[in-house]
Amino acid sequence: MSKTTLMITALFLLALVGAYSVYKPFLLSMSVAFLLALATFNLTKTINLRIGSPHLSAVITTILLSILLFAPIIYLATTGVEYISELDSAGIHASVDRFRDVVKDIGFLDKLTEQYLNEEKITEYIKNSAHFITTASSVGFGFMKNMLFVVVFYFFINYYGNRFFDSLLKLLPVSTQKGEWMMQEVSATMEVVFYSIIVTAIFEGLLFGIMMAAFGFNGLFWGVIYGFASLIPVVGGIIVWGPVALYAWTKIDAQTAVIIVSYSVIVISIIADTFVKPYIIKLIKEEFLKSTLQINSIIIFFSILAGMSTYGFWGMILGPAITSFLIAITKVYLEFQEGN
Repeated sequence: MSKTTLMITALFLLALVGAYSVYKPFLLSMSVAFLLALATFNLTKTINLRIGSPHLSAVITTILLSILLFAPIIYLATTGVEYISELDSAGIHASVDRFRDVVKDIGFLDKLTEQYLNEEKITEYIKNSAHFITTASSVGFGFMKNMLFVVVFYFFINYYGNRFFDSLLKLLPVSTQKGEWMMQEVSATMEVVFYSIIVTAIFEGLLFGIMMAAFGFNGLFWGVIYGFASLIPVVGGIIVWGPVALYAWTKIDAQTAVIIVSYSVIVISIIADTFVKPYIIKLIKEEFLKSTLQINSIIIFFSILAGMSTYGFWGMILGPAITSFLIAITKVYLEFQEGN
């Protein structure tokens, strides 16, 4: 290695360290924005071909992403305040008392309710609710701030388009052909995950919203909530229909509560989530995206679960991306080892 090359490499590494120290708070937002840009690359490309302006296509896709991210959250924040204001301690006590009456003959459940749902504990829960709401508001503000940065970075990545991705490919320590293949693997995974998440969340939220509207509730509000909750693997649905069923049991009747639970478990959790959802993902992958992606859907499922457990909400984007990149770089490494 010549002296000039060594010096340039040292300066480049120094620049990376400096950039890391400056942009460290924004790395998560930048990473998510980059992956979202990969997921919507074909959409941006299609819009660009139709209107003939890469800059205008970046504006359009950014507006679409902003609506997709912010509109449901703003709606939940404004409408949810009305629901929270209607909650009262008397209603909470009535719901808990009704639950305790039902489980009093079930040994271990009766003991748990006596320990965690006695009058003293309930009063303590209600007393601490104000602190919880304040904490949730601060976390929500931080989340919204991160989401805003994601949108901003997403716009600039799309704005510079091919120049950004070409520069990134040149930095990879592999041939251009292998670099493009790795990028396509990650992009294809993100595309399938991104559109599948959106479609299945809307589908399951619609199913739950229809049922809630049939019982006189705000179907749109509860549909949006269930759509977001469905993004959480395994337990997402129960954290919505569980409290709703308990409320219906106390305020309406036991039959309504049973219908809500049965519909949520059988129609949504079993039929929609277990049987219809994989078909939707397959349809999106093969018919809509025309993808030849070979990654197993079970791997995608567990990568989303692992990603959300580590990174929270954005883990559903980061988990599959990191997993697909690991698979791609492993294949490149094995090919490299075989060539030596």
